Amino acid sequence: SSSSSSSMRLFVSEGSPGGLKVLAAAKASDAPVELQWVPHGASVVPFLSHPWVPALMLKEGSFLFSPNAICQYFFFLSRKEESDFTQAQSNFANQLFEWEATELQPAVSAALYHHVVQGKKGEEVWEILRQPLNYIDQTLTKKNTPYLNGDAESAVDVVFWGALFPLLQDGTLLPDDLKVLRNWFQNMNLKEHCKKTVEAVWTRKGVQELKAYLQKRPAPTLAFERPATNEPKEEESLQRLSEEEIAAVAEVWSRGAAALPKPWKPQQPVVPVEGMRNVLITSALPYVNNVPHLGNIIGCVLSADTFARYSRLRNWNTLYVCGTDEYGTATETKAMEEGLTPQQICDKYHVIHAEIYQWFNISFDYFGRTTTPHQTKIAQDIFHRLLERNYLLTETVDQLKCEHCDRFLADRFVEGICPFCNYEEARGDQCDKCGKLINATELKKPQCKACQRTPVVKPSQHLFLDLPKLEDRLEKWLAFSQSTGDWTPNARFISRAWIRDGLKPRCITRDLKWGTPVPLDGFRDKVFYVWFDAPIGYLSITANYTDQWEKWWKNPEQVKSLLILGTCRRG
Repeated sequence: SSSSSSSMRLFVSEGSPGGLKVLAAAKASDAPVELQWVPHGASVVPFLSHPWVPALMLKEGSFLFSPNAICQYFFFLSRKEESDFTQAQSNFANQLFEWEATELQPAVSAALYHHVVQGKKGEEVWEILRQPLNYIDQTLTKKNTPYLNGDAESAVDVVFWGALFPLLQDGTLLPDDLKVLRNWFQNMNLKEHCKKTVEAVWTRKGVQELKAYLQKRPAPTLAFERPATNEPKEEESLQRLSEEEIAAVAEVWSRGAAALPKPWKPQQPVVPVEGMRNVLITSALPYVNNVPHLGNIIGCVLSADTFARYSRLRNWNTLYVCGTDEYGTATETKAMEEGLTPQQICDKYHVIHAEIYQWFNISFDYFGRTTTPHQTKIAQDIFHRLLERNYLLTETVDQLKCEHCDRFLADRFVEGICPFCNYEEARGDQCDKCGKLINATELKKPQCKACQRTPVVKPSQHLFLDLPKLEDRLEKWLAFSQSTGDWTPNARFISRAWIRDGLKPRCITRDLKWGTPVPLDGFRDKVFYVWFDAPIGYLSITANYTDQWEKWWKNPEQVKSLLILGTCRRG
Protein backbone atom coordinates (compact mmCIF):
# COMPACT_ATOMS: atom_id res chain seq x y z
CA SER A 1 0.00 0.00 0.00
CA SER A 2 2.83 2.40 -0.88
CA SER A 3 3.00 4.49 -4.04
CA SER A 4 4.41 7.89 -4.92
CA SER A 5 1.17 8.71 -6.75
CA SER A 6 -1.04 7.90 -3.74
CA SER A 7 -3.67 10.44 -2.77
CA MET A 8 -2.93 10.14 0.96
CA ARG A 9 0.27 10.12 3.04
CA LEU A 10 0.49 8.12 6.26
CA PHE A 11 3.17 9.27 8.73
CA VAL A 12 4.30 6.51 11.12
CA SER A 13 7.17 5.97 13.58
CA GLU A 14 8.89 2.68 14.32
CA GLY A 15 7.96 1.52 17.80
CA SER A 16 4.78 3.62 17.80
CA PRO A 17 1.76 1.90 19.44
CA GLY A 18 -0.54 4.12 17.40
CA GLY A 19 1.42 3.14 14.31
CA LEU A 20 0.46 -0.51 14.85
CA LYS A 21 -3.21 0.44 14.63
CA VAL A 22 -3.09 2.64 11.54
CA LEU A 23 -0.68 0.55 9.47
CA ALA A 24 -2.62 -2.65 10.16
CA ALA A 25 -5.85 -0.87 9.22
CA ALA A 26 -4.28 0.45 6.01
CA LYS A 27 -3.12 -3.04 5.03
CA ALA A 28 -6.40 -4.71 6.04
CA SER A 29 -8.45 -2.27 3.97
CA ASP A 30 -5.99 -1.93 1.06
CA ALA A 31 -5.99 1.83 1.57
CA PRO A 32 -4.18 3.78 -1.18
CA VAL A 33 -1.59 5.49 1.01
CA GLU A 34 2.01 6.53 0.63
CA LEU A 35 3.86 5.43 3.77
CA GLN A 36 6.34 7.89 5.26
CA TRP A 37 8.49 6.92 8.25
CA VAL A 38 9.30 9.73 10.69
CA PRO A 39 11.00 9.79 14.12
CA HIS A 40 9.11 9.92 17.42
CA GLY A 41 8.21 13.51 18.24
CA ALA A 42 8.19 14.62 14.59
CA SER A 43 6.11 17.74 13.84
CA VAL A 44 3.85 16.55 11.05
CA VAL A 45 0.51 18.29 11.66
CA PRO A 46 1.20 22.03 11.21
CA PHE A 47 -1.62 23.36 13.41
CA LEU A 48 -0.89 21.21 16.48
CA SER A 49 1.16 22.86 19.24
CA HIS A 50 2.86 19.55 20.12
CA PRO A 51 4.47 16.93 17.84
CA TRP A 52 2.12 14.07 17.02
CA VAL A 53 2.34 10.83 15.04
CA PRO A 54 0.79 8.83 13.51
CA ALA A 55 -1.01 11.23 11.21
CA LEU A 56 -2.77 10.94 7.87
CA MET A 57 -2.59 13.76 5.32
CA LEU A 58 -5.58 13.62 3.00
CA LYS A 59 -5.59 14.56 -0.66
CA GLU A 60 -6.74 18.15 -0.05
CA GLY A 61 -4.02 18.72 2.58
CA SER A 62 -6.12 18.34 5.73
CA PHE A 63 -5.06 15.94 8.48
CA LEU A 64 -6.44 13.15 10.64
CA PHE A 65 -4.31 12.59 13.74
CA SER A 66 -6.44 10.32 15.94
CA PRO A 67 -5.28 6.73 15.32
CA ASN A 68 -8.83 5.45 15.84
CA ALA A 69 -10.27 7.98 13.40
CA ILE A 70 -7.64 7.04 10.82
CA CYS A 71 -8.51 3.33 11.18
CA GLN A 72 -12.22 4.06 10.85
CA TYR A 73 -11.55 6.21 7.77
CA PHE A 74 -9.59 3.43 6.05
CA PHE A 75 -12.37 0.90 6.65
CA PHE A 76 -14.96 3.47 5.54
CA LEU A 77 -13.12 3.90 2.23
CA SER A 78 -13.07 0.14 1.72
CA ARG A 79 -16.89 -0.03 2.16
CA LYS A 80 -16.50 -3.35 3.98
CA GLU A 81 -18.30 -2.43 7.18
CA GLU A 82 -20.99 -0.44 5.36
CA SER A 83 -22.37 -3.58 3.75
CA ASP A 84 -21.72 -5.98 6.63
CA PHE A 85 -22.93 -3.99 9.65
CA THR A 86 -26.47 -3.56 10.92
CA GLN A 87 -27.42 -0.29 12.62
CA ALA A 88 -27.08 -1.96 16.02
CA GLN A 89 -23.56 -3.12 15.15
CA SER A 90 -22.60 0.35 13.99
CA ASN A 91 -23.85 1.84 17.25
CA PHE A 92 -21.98 -0.77 19.29
CA ALA A 93 -18.79 -0.14 17.28
CA ASN A 94 -18.98 3.56 18.14
CA GLN A 95 -19.37 2.70 21.84
CA LEU A 96 -16.34 0.41 21.65
CA PHE A 97 -14.23 3.09 19.95
CA GLU A 98 -15.14 5.59 22.66
CA TRP A 99 -14.38 3.07 25.42
CA GLU A 100 -11.04 2.17 23.86
CA ALA A 101 -10.00 5.83 23.70
CA THR A 102 -11.17 6.80 27.18
CA GLU A 103 -10.66 3.60 29.19
CA LEU A 104 -8.47 0.99 27.48
CA GLN A 105 -5.85 3.28 25.94
CA PRO A 106 -5.10 5.21 29.18
CA ALA A 107 -4.67 1.89 31.00
CA VAL A 108 -2.41 0.49 28.27
CA SER A 109 -0.35 3.71 28.18
CA ALA A 110 0.17 3.59 31.95
CA ALA A 111 1.06 -0.11 31.90
CA LEU A 112 3.44 0.38 28.95
CA TYR A 113 5.16 3.28 30.74
CA HIS A 114 5.56 1.22 33.92
CA HIS A 115 6.94 -1.71 31.93
CA VAL A 116 9.18 0.04 29.38
CA VAL A 117 10.43 3.04 31.39
CA GLN A 118 10.26 1.86 34.99
CA GLY A 119 11.05 -1.81 34.30
CA LYS A 120 8.05 -3.15 36.23
CA LYS A 121 6.74 -6.63 35.49
CA GLY A 122 4.10 -9.13 36.50
CA GLU A 123 1.26 -8.08 38.80
CA GLU A 124 2.29 -4.42 38.91
CA VAL A 125 1.57 -4.20 35.19
CA TRP A 126 -1.32 -6.66 34.97
CA GLU A 127 -3.18 -4.99 37.82
CA ILE A 128 -3.55 -1.88 35.68
CA LEU A 129 -4.93 -3.91 32.75
CA ARG A 130 -7.10 -6.36 34.69
CA GLN A 131 -10.35 -4.40 34.53
CA PRO A 132 -10.29 -3.48 30.81
CA LEU A 133 -9.09 -6.97 29.81
CA ASN A 134 -11.96 -8.50 31.77
CA TYR A 135 -14.38 -6.27 29.93
CA ILE A 136 -13.05 -7.28 26.48
CA ASP A 137 -13.21 -10.96 27.43
CA GLN A 138 -16.79 -10.57 28.69
CA THR A 139 -17.79 -8.74 25.50
CA LEU A 140 -16.45 -11.54 23.30
CA THR A 141 -18.04 -14.20 25.51
CA LYS A 142 -21.42 -12.48 25.57
CA LYS A 143 -21.55 -11.95 21.80
CA ASN A 144 -20.20 -15.46 21.10
CA THR A 145 -18.68 -14.31 17.79
CA PRO A 146 -15.11 -14.68 16.53
CA TYR A 147 -14.68 -10.89 16.39
CA LEU A 148 -15.60 -8.01 18.69
CA ASN A 149 -18.56 -6.87 16.64
CA GLY A 150 -19.72 -9.92 14.74
CA ASP A 151 -18.56 -12.62 12.38
CA ALA A 152 -16.28 -10.38 10.29
CA GLU A 153 -13.14 -8.47 11.20
CA SER A 154 -13.71 -4.73 11.53
CA ALA A 155 -11.84 -1.54 12.42
CA VAL A 156 -12.70 -2.20 16.09
CA ASP A 157 -10.68 -5.43 16.05
CA VAL A 158 -7.66 -3.71 14.49
CA VAL A 159 -7.79 -0.83 16.98
CA PHE A 160 -8.07 -3.14 20.01
CA TRP A 161 -5.34 -5.43 18.68
CA GLY A 162 -3.00 -2.48 18.04
CA ALA A 163 -3.61 -1.14 21.53
CA LEU A 164 -2.90 -4.47 23.23
CA PHE A 165 -0.03 -5.84 21.14
CA PRO A 166 2.84 -3.85 22.78
CA LEU A 167 2.06 -5.56 26.09
CA LEU A 168 0.52 -8.91 25.11
CA GLN A 169 2.88 -9.74 22.19
CA ASP A 170 1.94 -13.37 21.42
CA GLY A 171 -0.87 -13.54 24.00
CA THR A 172 0.55 -16.51 25.92
CA LEU A 173 0.83 -14.45 29.12
CA LEU A 174 -2.93 -14.01 29.30
CA PRO A 175 -4.36 -16.12 32.17
CA ASP A 176 -6.74 -19.03 31.57
CA ASP A 177 -9.74 -17.10 32.87
CA LEU A 178 -9.31 -14.81 29.83
CA LYS A 179 -9.27 -17.68 27.37
CA VAL A 180 -11.77 -16.13 24.96
CA LEU A 181 -9.74 -12.93 24.79
CA ARG A 182 -6.55 -14.94 24.27
CA ASN A 183 -8.09 -16.90 21.37
CA TRP A 184 -9.28 -13.68 19.70
CA PHE A 185 -5.91 -11.96 20.15
CA GLN A 186 -3.88 -14.91 18.84
CA ASN A 187 -6.24 -15.17 15.87
CA MET A 188 -5.58 -11.47 15.09
CA ASN A 189 -1.83 -12.08 15.37
CA LEU A 190 -2.11 -14.67 12.57
CA LYS A 191 -3.67 -12.15 10.15
CA GLU A 192 -1.26 -11.31 7.34
CA HIS A 193 -1.79 -7.56 7.73
CA CYS A 194 -1.05 -7.78 11.47
CA LYS A 195 2.11 -9.87 10.94
CA LYS A 196 3.46 -7.47 8.32
CA THR A 197 2.66 -4.50 10.54
CA VAL A 198 4.55 -5.98 13.49
CA GLU A 199 7.57 -6.66 11.26
CA ALA A 200 7.57 -3.04 10.06
CA VAL A 201 6.68 -1.15 13.25
CA TRP A 202 7.68 -3.23 16.27
CA THR A 203 11.39 -3.47 15.49
CA ARG A 204 14.17 -3.58 18.10
CA LYS A 205 15.28 -0.11 17.01
CA GLY A 206 11.69 1.14 17.24
CA VAL A 207 11.19 -0.19 20.78
CA GLN A 208 14.44 1.49 21.88
CA GLU A 209 13.28 4.78 20.34
CA LEU A 210 9.92 4.40 22.08
CA LYS A 211 11.64 3.94 25.44
CA ALA A 212 13.80 7.03 24.87
CA TYR A 213 10.70 9.00 23.87
CA LEU A 214 8.65 7.85 26.89
CA GLN A 215 11.49 8.71 29.27
CA LYS A 216 11.07 12.36 28.29
CA ARG A 217 7.31 12.30 28.87
CA PRO A 218 5.40 12.75 32.15
CA ALA A 219 4.15 9.51 33.71
CA PRO A 220 0.51 8.94 32.60
CA THR A 221 -2.27 8.94 35.18
CA LEU A 222 -5.22 6.58 35.32
CA ALA A 223 -8.93 7.12 35.77
CA PHE A 224 -11.17 4.45 34.32
CA GLU A 225 -14.42 3.18 35.72
CA ARG A 226 -16.98 3.25 32.90
CA PRO A 227 -18.32 0.32 30.87
CA ALA A 228 -18.32 0.74 27.09
CA THR A 229 -22.10 0.77 26.73
CA ASN A 230 -24.66 3.16 28.12
CA GLU A 231 -26.60 0.43 29.89
CA PRO A 232 -27.10 1.15 33.63
CA LYS A 233 -25.37 -1.10 36.12
CA GLU A 234 -27.58 -3.63 37.82
CA GLU A 235 -26.99 -2.14 41.26
CA GLU A 236 -28.04 1.33 40.12
CA SER A 237 -31.53 2.16 41.29
CA LEU A 238 -33.72 4.59 39.34
CA GLN A 239 -35.13 7.60 41.16
CA ARG A 240 -38.91 7.34 41.03
CA LEU A 241 -41.41 10.20 41.05
CA SER A 242 -44.30 10.18 43.49
CA GLU A 243 -47.94 10.01 42.28
CA GLU A 244 -48.41 13.65 43.37
CA GLU A 245 -45.38 14.80 41.35
CA ILE A 246 -46.58 12.95 38.25
CA ALA A 247 -50.08 14.46 38.62
CA ALA A 248 -48.64 17.96 38.98
CA VAL A 249 -46.54 17.55 35.83
CA ALA A 250 -49.54 16.18 33.88
CA GLU A 251 -51.69 19.11 34.99
CA VAL A 252 -49.13 21.70 33.86
CA TRP A 253 -48.65 19.85 30.57
CA SER A 254 -52.40 19.76 29.89
CA ARG A 255 -52.63 23.56 30.10
CA GLY A 256 -50.30 23.91 27.12
CA ALA A 257 -47.80 26.59 26.15
CA ALA A 258 -50.38 29.40 26.30
CA ALA A 259 -50.53 29.07 30.08
CA LEU A 260 -46.80 29.55 30.52
CA PRO A 261 -45.46 32.89 31.81
CA LYS A 262 -44.42 35.30 29.09
CA PRO A 263 -40.67 35.19 28.40
CA TRP A 264 -38.70 37.83 30.29
CA LYS A 265 -37.05 40.33 27.98
CA PRO A 266 -34.39 42.14 29.97
CA GLN A 267 -33.31 45.66 29.17
CA GLN A 268 -30.03 46.12 27.34
CA PRO A 269 -27.48 46.06 28.80
CA VAL A 270 -28.68 43.50 31.32
CA VAL A 271 -28.46 44.84 34.88
CA PRO A 272 -29.87 43.49 38.16
CA VAL A 273 -33.59 44.15 38.68
CA GLU A 274 -35.01 44.53 42.17
CA GLY A 275 -37.51 41.82 43.05
CA MET A 276 -36.22 39.37 40.42
CA ARG A 277 -33.76 36.52 40.69
CA ASN A 278 -30.59 37.97 39.20
CA VAL A 279 -28.06 35.40 37.98
CA LEU A 280 -24.50 36.24 36.92
CA ILE A 281 -22.78 33.42 35.02
CA THR A 282 -19.17 33.36 33.90
CA SER A 283 -17.26 30.75 31.97
CA ALA A 284 -13.62 30.29 32.86
CA LEU A 285 -11.62 32.61 30.65
CA PRO A 286 -9.96 30.61 27.83
CA TYR A 287 -6.32 31.50 27.28
CA VAL A 288 -5.79 33.39 24.04
CA ASN A 289 -2.64 31.75 22.63
CA ASN A 290 -4.27 28.76 20.91
CA VAL A 291 -7.21 27.85 18.70
CA PRO A 292 -9.96 26.49 21.01
CA HIS A 293 -10.95 22.86 20.46
CA LEU A 294 -13.86 20.70 21.59
CA GLY A 295 -12.16 19.96 24.91
CA ASN A 296 -12.03 23.69 25.71
CA ILE A 297 -15.67 24.14 24.81
CA ILE A 298 -16.86 21.12 26.77
CA GLY A 299 -14.70 21.84 29.80
CA CYS A 300 -14.94 25.60 29.74
CA VAL A 301 -18.11 27.09 28.26
CA LEU A 302 -20.70 24.41 27.52
CA SER A 303 -21.84 23.84 31.12
CA ALA A 304 -22.20 27.58 31.70
CA ASP A 305 -24.04 28.00 28.40
CA THR A 306 -26.48 25.23 29.31
CA PHE A 307 -27.18 26.83 32.69
CA ALA A 308 -27.57 30.29 31.12
CA ARG A 309 -30.20 28.94 28.72
CA TYR A 310 -31.96 27.19 31.60
CA SER A 311 -31.91 30.40 33.66
CA ARG A 312 -33.47 32.40 30.85
CA LEU A 313 -36.16 29.74 30.36
CA ARG A 314 -36.95 30.12 34.08
CA ASN A 315 -37.40 33.86 33.45
CA TRP A 316 -34.47 34.74 35.69
CA ASN A 317 -32.69 37.98 34.90
CA THR A 318 -29.48 36.43 33.54
CA LEU A 319 -26.12 37.83 32.46
CA TYR A 320 -23.58 35.45 30.89
CA VAL A 321 -20.11 36.89 30.21
CA CYS A 322 -16.75 35.50 29.20
CA GLY A 323 -13.63 36.55 27.30
CA THR A 324 -10.07 35.73 26.39
CA ASP A 325 -7.33 35.77 29.05
CA GLU A 326 -4.51 37.60 27.25
CA TYR A 327 -1.62 38.58 29.54
CA GLY A 328 1.27 36.35 30.61
CA THR A 329 4.41 34.68 29.33
CA ALA A 330 2.52 32.16 27.19
CA THR A 331 1.40 35.06 24.99
CA GLU A 332 4.97 36.34 24.70
CA THR A 333 6.16 32.84 23.81
CA LYS A 334 3.50 32.48 21.09
CA ALA A 335 4.36 35.95 19.73
CA MET A 336 8.02 34.95 19.43
CA GLU A 337 7.06 31.74 17.60
CA GLU A 338 4.93 33.61 15.05
CA GLY A 339 7.11 36.70 14.70
CA LEU A 340 4.37 39.03 15.96
CA THR A 341 3.98 41.38 18.92
CA PRO A 342 1.98 40.16 21.94
CA GLN A 343 -0.80 42.61 21.08
CA GLN A 344 -0.97 41.30 17.50
CA ILE A 345 -1.16 37.72 18.79
CA CYS A 346 -4.01 38.66 21.14
CA ASP A 347 -5.88 40.52 18.40
CA LYS A 348 -5.48 37.57 16.01
CA TYR A 349 -6.57 34.81 18.39
CA HIS A 350 -9.32 36.79 20.14
CA VAL A 351 -11.14 37.01 16.80
CA ILE A 352 -10.65 33.26 16.23
CA HIS A 353 -12.04 32.47 19.70
CA ALA A 354 -15.04 34.75 19.23
CA GLU A 355 -15.87 33.30 15.80
CA ILE A 356 -15.64 29.70 17.02
CA TYR A 357 -17.92 30.30 20.00
CA GLN A 358 -20.33 32.16 17.71
CA TRP A 359 -20.31 29.20 15.30
CA PHE A 360 -21.22 26.90 18.21
CA ASN A 361 -23.98 29.37 19.14
CA ILE A 362 -22.71 29.83 22.71
CA SER A 363 -25.16 32.32 24.22
CA PHE A 364 -22.78 34.88 25.72
CA ASP A 365 -24.36 38.23 26.46
CA TYR A 366 -20.84 39.58 26.06
CA PHE A 367 -17.52 38.03 25.04
CA GLY A 368 -14.66 40.37 25.92
CA ARG A 369 -10.95 40.28 26.70
CA THR A 370 -8.52 41.23 29.46
CA THR A 371 -6.22 43.64 27.55
CA THR A 372 -8.42 46.70 28.08
CA PRO A 373 -8.23 50.03 29.95
CA HIS A 374 -10.92 48.75 32.34
CA GLN A 375 -8.68 45.81 33.25
CA THR A 376 -5.79 48.16 34.02
CA LYS A 377 -7.98 50.54 36.04
CA ILE A 378 -9.69 47.87 38.17
CA ALA A 379 -6.52 45.80 38.75
CA GLN A 380 -4.54 48.87 39.78
CA ASP A 381 -7.40 50.04 42.03
CA ILE A 382 -7.42 46.68 43.84
CA PHE A 383 -3.65 46.89 44.14
CA HIS A 384 -3.83 50.37 45.72
CA ARG A 385 -6.44 49.15 48.22
CA LEU A 386 -4.15 46.28 49.23
CA LEU A 387 -1.25 48.69 49.55
CA GLU A 388 -3.26 51.12 51.73
CA ARG A 389 -4.29 48.28 54.04
CA ASN A 390 -0.71 46.99 54.43
CA TYR A 391 -1.37 43.66 52.71
CA LEU A 392 1.77 43.92 50.56
CA LEU A 393 5.41 43.08 51.30
CA THR A 394 8.65 43.84 49.45
CA GLU A 395 11.25 41.09 49.09
CA THR A 396 14.40 40.56 47.04
CA VAL A 397 14.25 37.46 44.85
CA ASP A 398 17.10 35.70 43.06
CA GLN A 399 16.11 35.22 39.42
CA LEU A 400 17.64 33.91 36.24
CA LYS A 401 18.62 36.63 33.81
CA CYS A 402 19.70 36.12 30.22
CA GLU A 403 22.43 38.65 29.61
CA HIS A 404 22.32 38.00 25.87
CA CYS A 405 18.59 38.85 25.67
CA ASP A 406 19.02 41.44 28.47
CA ARG A 407 15.99 40.37 30.47
CA PHE A 408 14.94 38.35 33.47
CA LEU A 409 13.51 34.99 32.45
CA ALA A 410 9.94 34.31 33.49
CA ASP A 411 8.83 30.74 34.22
CA ARG A 412 8.10 29.79 30.61
CA PHE A 413 11.23 31.36 29.18
CA VAL A 414 13.60 28.96 30.93
CA GLU A 415 13.97 25.19 30.79
CA GLY A 416 16.40 22.81 32.38
CA ILE A 417 16.81 19.51 34.21
CA CYS A 418 14.41 18.87 37.08
CA PRO A 419 16.29 18.80 40.42
CA PHE A 420 13.95 16.07 41.69
CA CYS A 421 13.53 13.54 38.85
CA ASN A 422 16.10 14.70 36.24
CA TYR A 423 13.44 15.30 33.58
CA GLU A 424 15.30 17.24 30.88
CA GLU A 425 12.52 19.63 29.83
CA ALA A 426 11.31 20.96 33.18
CA ARG A 427 9.95 24.52 33.14
CA GLY A 428 10.94 27.33 35.47
CA ASP A 429 7.86 26.86 37.64
CA GLN A 430 7.18 23.13 37.71
CA CYS A 431 8.17 19.74 36.29
CA ASP A 432 5.54 18.17 34.04
CA LYS A 433 6.93 14.70 34.69
CA CYS A 434 7.03 14.48 38.51
CA GLY A 435 4.59 17.36 39.06
CA LYS A 436 6.69 19.14 41.69
CA LEU A 437 6.86 22.93 41.93
CA ILE A 438 10.28 24.38 41.14
CA ASN A 439 12.03 27.69 41.58
CA ALA A 440 13.77 28.51 38.32
CA THR A 441 17.11 28.92 40.13
CA GLU A 442 16.87 25.27 41.24
CA LEU A 443 16.98 23.94 37.67
CA LYS A 444 20.09 22.06 36.61
CA LYS A 445 21.69 23.32 33.38
CA PRO A 446 19.08 26.07 32.79
CA GLN A 447 18.74 27.52 29.29
CA CYS A 448 17.03 30.60 27.92
CA LYS A 449 14.31 29.35 25.56
CA ALA A 450 14.84 32.29 23.22
CA CYS A 451 18.59 31.95 22.58
CA GLN A 452 19.53 28.63 24.30
CA ARG A 453 22.27 30.37 26.30
CA THR A 454 22.96 29.85 29.99
CA PRO A 455 21.44 32.55 32.21
CA VAL A 456 22.99 33.96 35.38
CA VAL A 457 21.43 34.50 38.82
CA LYS A 458 20.62 38.15 39.61
CA PRO A 459 18.61 39.74 42.46
CA SER A 460 15.36 41.60 41.74
CA GLN A 461 12.90 43.30 44.09
CA HIS A 462 9.28 42.15 43.98
CA LEU A 463 5.95 42.72 45.71
CA PHE A 464 4.27 39.93 47.64
CA LEU A 465 0.68 39.53 48.82
CA ASP A 466 0.84 39.02 52.60
CA LEU A 467 -1.47 36.00 52.72
CA PRO A 468 -0.62 35.09 56.36
CA LYS A 469 -2.42 38.30 57.41
CA LEU A 470 -5.61 37.01 55.77
CA GLU A 471 -5.38 33.48 57.18
CA ASP A 472 -7.74 33.90 60.16
CA ARG A 473 -10.43 35.62 58.09
CA LEU A 474 -10.07 33.06 55.29
CA GLU A 475 -10.30 30.13 57.71
CA LYS A 476 -13.57 31.46 59.16
CA TRP A 477 -14.98 32.05 55.69
CA LEU A 478 -13.99 28.53 54.58
CA ALA A 479 -15.65 26.98 57.63
CA PHE A 480 -18.90 28.85 56.89
CA SER A 481 -18.79 28.28 53.13
CA GLN A 482 -18.03 24.57 53.36
CA SER A 483 -20.80 24.02 55.90
CA THR A 484 -23.40 25.83 53.79
CA GLY A 485 -22.13 25.24 50.24
CA ASP A 486 -21.68 22.25 47.95
CA TRP A 487 -17.90 21.71 47.98
CA THR A 488 -16.39 18.63 46.36
CA PRO A 489 -14.26 16.38 48.61
CA ASN A 490 -11.18 17.28 46.54
CA ALA A 491 -11.75 21.03 46.94
CA ARG A 492 -12.27 20.62 50.69
CA PHE A 493 -9.09 18.58 51.06
CA ILE A 494 -6.90 20.99 49.10
CA SER A 495 -8.19 24.13 50.83
CA ARG A 496 -7.80 22.56 54.28
CA ALA A 497 -4.27 21.44 53.43
CA TRP A 498 -3.32 25.01 52.51
CA ILE A 499 -4.67 26.32 55.81
CA ARG A 500 -3.14 23.45 57.80
CA ASP A 501 0.33 24.05 56.37
CA GLY A 502 0.05 27.81 56.79
CA LEU A 503 -0.32 30.33 53.98
CA LYS A 504 2.86 31.85 52.60
CA PRO A 505 3.41 35.29 51.03
CA ARG A 506 2.78 35.12 47.27
CA CYS A 507 4.71 37.13 44.69
CA ILE A 508 2.36 39.23 42.52
CA THR A 509 4.86 40.95 40.19
CA ARG A 510 7.00 39.83 37.28
CA ASP A 511 9.91 41.28 35.30
CA LEU A 512 8.00 41.33 32.00
CA LYS A 513 6.73 43.89 29.53
CA TRP A 514 3.41 42.23 28.59
CA GLY A 515 0.92 42.70 31.40
CA THR A 516 -0.85 45.22 33.59
CA PRO A 517 1.75 47.80 34.75
CA VAL A 518 2.52 48.04 38.48
CA PRO A 519 1.62 51.62 39.53
CA LEU A 520 4.26 52.09 42.24
CA ASP A 521 7.62 53.85 42.18
CA GLY A 522 10.49 51.40 42.10
CA PHE A 523 8.31 48.79 40.36
CA ARG A 524 7.05 50.63 37.27
CA ASP A 525 9.23 48.47 35.01
CA LYS A 526 7.31 45.38 36.16
CA VAL A 527 3.83 43.98 35.53
CA PHE A 528 1.38 42.07 37.70
CA TYR A 529 1.76 38.29 37.82
CA VAL A 530 -0.96 36.88 35.60
CA TRP A 531 -2.63 34.87 38.39
CA PHE A 532 -3.11 38.11 40.35
CA ASP A 533 -4.30 39.89 37.23
CA ALA A 534 -6.38 37.29 35.34
CA PRO A 535 -9.24 36.71 37.87
CA ILE A 536 -9.90 40.45 37.77
CA GLY A 537 -10.74 39.88 34.10
CA TYR A 538 -14.23 38.73 35.11
CA LEU A 539 -14.88 42.18 36.58
CA SER A 540 -13.26 44.17 33.78
CA ILE A 541 -15.08 42.22 31.05
CA THR A 542 -18.38 43.01 32.78
CA ALA A 543 -17.25 46.65 33.04
CA ASN A 544 -16.64 46.70 29.28
CA TYR A 545 -20.19 45.41 28.81
CA THR A 546 -21.90 47.93 31.12
CA ASP A 547 -20.83 50.91 33.20
CA GLN A 548 -23.15 49.52 35.88
CA TRP A 549 -20.89 46.48 36.38
CA GLU A 550 -20.63 47.06 40.14
CA LYS A 551 -24.35 46.26 40.47
CA TRP A 552 -23.43 42.71 39.45
CA TRP A 553 -20.20 42.33 41.42
CA LYS A 554 -20.80 44.42 44.55
CA ASN A 555 -24.46 43.74 45.16
CA PRO A 556 -24.93 40.45 47.08
CA GLU A 557 -28.39 41.49 48.29
CA GLN A 558 -29.79 41.54 44.76
CA VAL A 559 -27.53 39.11 42.90
CA LYS A 560 -28.61 35.94 44.61
CA SER A 561 -26.63 33.48 42.47
CA LEU A 562 -23.07 33.90 41.29
CA LEU A 563 -21.92 30.89 39.30
CA ILE A 564 -18.39 30.58 37.93
CA LEU A 565 -18.33 27.33 35.99
CA GLY A 566 -15.23 25.55 34.74
CA THR A 567 -11.53 26.15 35.29
CA CYS A 568 -9.15 28.52 33.54
CA ARG A 569 -7.23 26.86 30.70
CA ARG A 570 -3.88 28.50 30.29
CA GLY A 571 -1.54 27.68 27.44
